[in-house]
Amino acid sequence: MHVLRVVALMLVAGATGVLPSVAQPALQPASVAAQEVALSLDEALQIAYINNYAMRDARLGVDEARAQVKEGYGRLYPQVDVSGSYTRNLKSANPFSGSSAGNLFSSLGFVDWLAYNERARTDDDAGTDPLTFTDFFDRQQDGLDRAGISLGGGSNPFFVPNQYVSGITISQPIFDFSAFIAVRGASRYLQTSREYGLKRQEQVLIDDVRAAFYQALLAQESVDVARESVSRTSSSLQEIARQVSQGVTPKFQRLSMEVELANLETAYLQTQNQAQNAFDQLKMVIGIPVDQPVRLVGELRAASYGDFQTVSMDDAVLLAIEHRPDLEQVKQDIKLQQINARVTRSGYLPTLSAFANLNYIGNVPSNRTYVITDPNDPFTFTQGQNTYFSKGYWNPAVSVGVQLRWRIFDGFQTKYRAQQIQIAADRMDVQLEQRVQGLRQEVAMALRNLEAARLQIASQERNIERAELNYAFAEKRLGEGVATPLEVRTASDQLDQSRLNHLQAIHDYLRARSAFETAVGMPLADSAELNLAAARLHE
Repeated sequence: MHVLRVVALMLVAGATGVLPSVAQPALQPASVAAQEVALSLDEALQIAYINNYAMRDARLGVDEARAQVKEGYGRLYPQVDVSGSYTRNLKSANPFSGSSAGNLFSSLGFVDWLAYNERARTDDDAGTDPLTFTDFFDRQQDGLDRAGISLGGGSNPFFVPNQYVSGITISQPIFDFSAFIAVRGASRYLQTSREYGLKRQEQVLIDDVRAAFYQALLAQESVDVARESVSRTSSSLQEIARQVSQGVTPKFQRLSMEVELANLETAYLQTQNQAQNAFDQLKMVIGIPVDQPVRLVGELRAASYGDFQTVSMDDAVLLAIEHRPDLEQVKQDIKLQQINARVTRSGYLPTLSAFANLNYIGNVPSNRTYVITDPNDPFTFTQGQNTYFSKGYWNPAVSVGVQLRWRIFDGFQTKYRAQQIQIAADRMDVQLEQRVQGLRQEVAMALRNLEAARLQIASQERNIERAELNYAFAEKRLGEGVATPLEVRTASDQLDQSRLNHLQAIHDYLRARSAFETAVGMPLADSAELNLAAARLHE
């Protein structure tokens, strides 16, 4: 039944949007649950561990830290970049302008003329005569005109209007000291979050759930006290009414008792409202819908009220320093800052990486026609048309190499950045000292509250016995007509107050015990267990 109730409450929470669900929106109104669910402290703790908002946030923090570690390792892996671009060149400069290289391309026409005349001179069967340079080019131009071919013009023969570049760049760090240290620092951060931050949040959650549960129990039992007070006053009113009817008691005493009963009924309703508020607060802490009816299982009791009386303050503080995750978290944060300082100072060192570039480049002209010369007649021409993706326009390019980067001077930025990080670490040292002093105060306060609550419980237990006996005497004397209703009301009020004081003392003891366990950072069965743990630390 214990497990079934936990599962039932968690199912209710999940159905109403408290548990995260991909099938439901992040915000939606909770549905009304008709069936009341019994809830013990142990069950409340189990549900809160899964459903509590702070715990869920802490677990997400661990996931975030794990992702940061993976991100840090990514700096050691190869980096692969894919890029692509298209450029429309409207005008390009001649790369050979101003140099003698342009004459080289201008003289290529002379090569054709010389080759023609050489063939005419040596080939007797051709029956051709050598031509002057001007006649040769005039006949070539006539052949082009007959074929309807225009070679166009322009001062830059290398101008290409359409340019495409696509490629893959691969780089691999060979030596990057800051990356190696950063990975170690990220791992430290994950360890801090997982082992210390989450664990401390769990300890705080246990204390919060206990506080809310004990407060709800106190409110629930206060309702019982108020109900019994109303019942006793109602019985006294019946007795006064009987005496008034017999003429032995004046009517104003009955009226006075009726007023008293009405006031108690109002107070009873207010106590019920306060109890409902306490129940709603408990539901919020453990993470179930506030409109889910809940009945608490348990009562304000403790197995023993004498625990930790013999606990040494120094032993308790020593145990707290050893087991408090938040103190260890500060220590780890200091180490993390020191690692960050090393990462910053590594900026003085060079970095070495290897790279490989694989590109595919396309230079596509707008006019993609070309001239075909008749091999038997140098003055007869035809023209062809290339496609947009002709192989002549597209070419691969591959390059590999290593790159060394070493910033020799950065205006002292690295120096002062490392100095800032070291100052932050020193400030954390001061915070750690302050935490230890706060921890000492926290432990001392918990021990004092434990002892005060223990003494109050002992005092109120005796006081309740006297108040119950006093009320029984007053009620009996009222029945015999030798006591006034005022005496009965006074005795009833004293009994109610004694019971409430006793419940409050028990509540304060349970809260102080939970606060003490939270202060030392571990659950304790009794003072013997604490003394044994402290003795192990002294060894």
